[in-house]
Amino acid sequence: MGVRIKSIGISRDTQSSVQNSGLAAKQSLERAGVRPDQVGVLINAGVFRDSNTVEPAVSALIQKAAGIGLEYAKNDPRTFSFDLMNGATGVLNAVQVATSILETGSAEHVLIVAGDGHPSMTRSAATDDFPYATSGAALLLEHTDEPDGFGRVHTVNGDGTPAVEAYVDTATMGTVGRGLMTVDREPGFADRLLSVAAEAARAALADAGHSDLAGTALIASTPSPDFPARLAEALGIDQDSVRTPDLTDGDPHTASLPQAYDRAVVSDTLRDFTHVLFVAAGAGPSAAAVLYRLPVLAGAAA
Repeated sequence: MGVRIKSIGISRDTQSSVQNSGLAAKQSLERAGVRPDQVGVLINAGVFRDSNTVEPAVSALIQKAAGIGLEYAKNDPRTFSFDLMNGATGVLNAVQVATSILETGSAEHVLIVAGDGHPSMTRSAATDDFPYATSGAALLLEHTDEPDGFGRVHTVNGDGTPAVEAYVDTATMGTVGRGLMTVDREPGFADRLLSVAAEAARAALADAGHSDLAGTALIASTPSPDFPARLAEALGIDQDSVRTPDLTDGDPHTASLPQAYDRAVVSDTLRDFTHVLFVAAGAGPSAAAVLYRLPVLAGAAA
């Protein structure tokens, strides 16, 4: 018994993080044949928002864009949504929360959305000053009586400075602050992220008593293009077992894990694996990892 991925959706169609997340949510429901009223909870893990929106909760804007829970009659079904922002690890933190919700039977499905974009909404590809691609992704989760699904999520917080920081510089933003974002990456930031990522990954593997690395695919966040490969080397996982998202436009940031999983399922490259090790690392430095047992037919999770 556990919680598994029923379907995934992705979008790179617009320069709006809200619209991309909404489109990804719609796609995940269409792929699964699930109605919007069957989604009990929507969790948004995206960080970089259109026009640096602070209020209302971006989850509510995404919920509206996805057409979920828009009925208002007395006995209509309700969908609860909220933001859960913890940088690159946000999706796995959301998996923790979704697991608790689904195991209680208080929701039929939980939808996790993640998407980032430059606050100016004028660019899609990463640049030196803003190293994140504009895109969105959605994970539709359900409870299952089968043995497949997510294990326990393990988190690690590193010592010292954050390694990566993003902020609006109020001293210099003037009248255009809603379209600006400053991102600082410390020298050697990727090495520090790698350290906490490896620690979290080893904890997830040890907790599950899992030693079959030959049957385990690795999906990791992409603060640098070679980060998943470097993590695989540190863990003793074969390089051919690494699955990555489309990095043409740069790092998808919070959407990296679901986009990589979707790409692997669509291309049918998980067929020879029994598990996926999901690992995310980012600002903090912090990391999260979880071992996911694949359904017998992994392609069915698309």
